[in-house]
Amino acid sequence: MRETPRSQETAGDTGSERPQLRPGRALAHTAGGSDSGNPHRSDSRPPQTPRGVRHTGPHGRPGTTPPVPGRPTPFPRLLAVLAVLGLGFALISWQVAAYGPLREADERLGRLVRHSGFPDGAAELLADLGNLTVAPVVLAVAALYAAVRARRAAEARWWLGPLCAALALAAVPLLVGPLKALFARPGPPGMSGSDSAGFYPSGHAATAIVAYGAAALLVRPWLRSPLPRRGLAVGCGLLVAACGFGLVRRGYHWPLDAVASWLLGGLLLVAMTLAGRWGAGPAEEN
Repeated sequence: MRETPRSQETAGDTGSERPQLRPGRALAHTAGGSDSGNPHRSDSRPPQTPRGVRHTGPHGRPGTTPPVPGRPTPFPRLLAVLAVLGLGFALISWQVAAYGPLREADERLGRLVRHSGFPDGAAELLADLGNLTVAPVVLAVAALYAAVRARRAAEARWWLGPLCAALALAAVPLLVGPLKALFARPGPPGMSGSDSAGFYPSGHAATAIVAYGAAALLVRPWLRSPLPRRGLAVGCGLLVAACGFGLVRRGYHWPLDAVASWLLGGLLLVAMTLAGRWGAGPAEEN
């Protein structure tokens, strides 16, 4: 007698055969299912996960290629700052030369500061922050530190930052001297030599802002945390402002002499930054 084959649906053979796919909705969930148009989707709806919107990487490999913009160039912003500083210096210089209302207010403010009662000894110390025996020494230490760090980091132009700082500081007397002779502004009364001309702008104030500002720009890229960077900027500003206050309090200069020097020094710092591109340091920009 010929054996009849067992039925494939007996209880003993449960699970021995792969279940057959039934036509219908479940078939649409297989890869490349009909009417799908998109693998692993049962309809034409867009995928809801980021994986579905990824593009292929190089050489056709799967992966994401998010847009990674390059570091924004600082030149437009620095040029705008350069223009603002230049216009400010031109305005103050015009008022000083024409004996305008700004110069009159400046001399009134200078007399108030001089008779403010601030201790003379402390004011003298503050004014000395712009001396050639103080400010350039601070810049030299900062330049040495930045050069060593850049050399250890194997930077090709490790010498560029310190060189630009030295050139900026050397440009201070080359600019201030002719400007003093050009404007020939008398100094505050009551001080020796106040009747002579040549107090605008202040050489001490310009030396202070260039030396301390350049030192901050040299050290800043090597500070990893934003908090020390902000502290460095605040400390630099306080030193520059303290030097200007000491100069006015001791009667060495009028307030606008110091303010014009700050604008002039700012021009030198911006020009130095444009030349050296100090922003490309080891720490990320904030």
